[in-house]
Parts: sequence; C-alpha cells; structure tokens
Amino acid sequence: MGNVYGQVDAFDRRFVSPCELNGWHWLCNDLDKETVSMKLLIVDDEPTILETVENRMRKDGFTTFTAESAEEGMRLFRKIKPDLIILDIMLPQRSGYDLCRAIRRDGQTPIIFVSARAEEADRIKGLELGADDYVVKPFSLSELSARVKAILRRATGDPVNEVVEKGNLRIDPRSHEIWLDGKPLIVSPKEFALLYFLVRNPGQVFSRDALLDRVWGRDAFVSARTVDVHIRWLRTRIEPDADSPVRLITVRGVGYKFIG
Repeated sequence: MGNVYGQVDAFDRRFVSPCELNGWHWLCNDLDKETVSMKLLIVDDEPTILETVENRMRKDGFTTFTAESAEEGMRLFRKIKPDLIILDIMLPQRSGYDLCRAIRRDGQTPIIFVSARAEEADRIKGLELGADDYVVKPFSLSELSARVKAILRRATGDPVNEVVEKGNLRIDPRSHEIWLDGKPLIVSPKEFALLYFLVRNPGQVFSRDALLDRVWGRDAFVSARTVDVHIRWLRTRIEPDADSPVRLITVRGVGYKFIG
C-alpha cells in the first residue's frame, strides 16, 4: 500500500479543521460554506492523481482519506464512514466496480467514479452499479469539486449554514442564535450544533453513535451518554414539558429524532 493520509488511530491535528478544533466539527464554514469538514475517501492507484485530487479537496475544506487499492479502500470505508467516495475503476486486483458493489451492500454513501474509460457502456455500467456520478479522466479539478458539493447537497438535504424554521423555533447558524416564540435561547455550542443537525433532518432517527460522529467528531473522547445529557438539556429549553417531549423524541433502542 502507498500513502494513506489521515489515519484515525492516531489522528494528526494537521487533518482537523479549525471548525473541529473549536468544537463545531460539521457546522461552521472553514474554507467553504458547503463543505464543513465532511469526510471524503479518495481511491486511485495513480499517486499523482491521488495527491492532486486530495490537495484540491482539502483546499475546499474537506477532511480527506486516501487509498491505492480496493481492499484498502474498503477497510477505510468501514472505519471512517466517509460522506462521499471518489473512486477510480482500474485498480490493482479488485476493480472500482467491485468496491462499488461491496459498498452498495452496506449502504448508500455517495460515490463518484473517475476513470479513463470514456465509453458510454462504461459510464452506464458505473451508474447502474449505484454510482451517483461518473467523471472521465482527464478532468477539471474545479468541475470535480462542483460535482462533489452538488452530490453532498442532495445527500444531506438543505445546504448547511442556512436559517431553518420549524413552527415557533428558528435557528440561524450564521449568527449562532436560536429563537423560541420570538425569544432568544441561550445554549452551549454543542447544544446548538446538536439541535441544528436534528432540526435540519426532521423525522430521521439517529443513533447516539451517529450523533457523536456528526456533531462531536469521530476523534472526540466522549461517551454515548454525552448525547443523552445534551438531549435532556435541550428538552428543558424547547419543550413545553421536558418530561413529556413532543419534539426531541426518543426512539427506544434506536436513538433520537426531531419532530417539527
């Protein structure tokens, strides 16, 4: 195996954005308002392309992980749970097609194929396997960046950093303010980030581990009970009766969801 950057076992501060270091992780904008330190996995056996794409994606504000084989790509996919994968087709031993099939058996993580194979049949095969996009080499880094951001916007719903309103609740991430019935609420940065994430994904159930990953970051040394504590605090602020919540709902044995 060649170079694999950003190993999670001993996470180097070089690969943690200022947002994460300040406790915002996915919420605030470091280099781009749309990227918010999302994790990209880049799989390509050409070191020059791997380095060039990684440098551009890091410049755009993403946290990047790279692999030069399908086997290493699958190992990292299972370990880091990336938000999107940029995947070459012609890899040693197992192909990018094989890796795409394996990933699709595990879930719906967005995948962009990048390949020198320009035939229509190759593009159709990639898309039929479940890829979200197909980019032919050589490609423009600016175009690839735009495609990555567009797919992530579709995958995560509304663009981040937008004001959201649910009934009498209004959240503005730019000013870091929450209003309930027109009155401002005082919350901690993590309470703010947790509530904003749940409100932006109404009705979706998230496990404690998923919330730790999205709000605290995978390298944070906190337990799953931390999520319970923050949910309890938020309930005392936005629920009419914190003991009988109607907005921040516990789904027993699964996790939490927000009902708008």
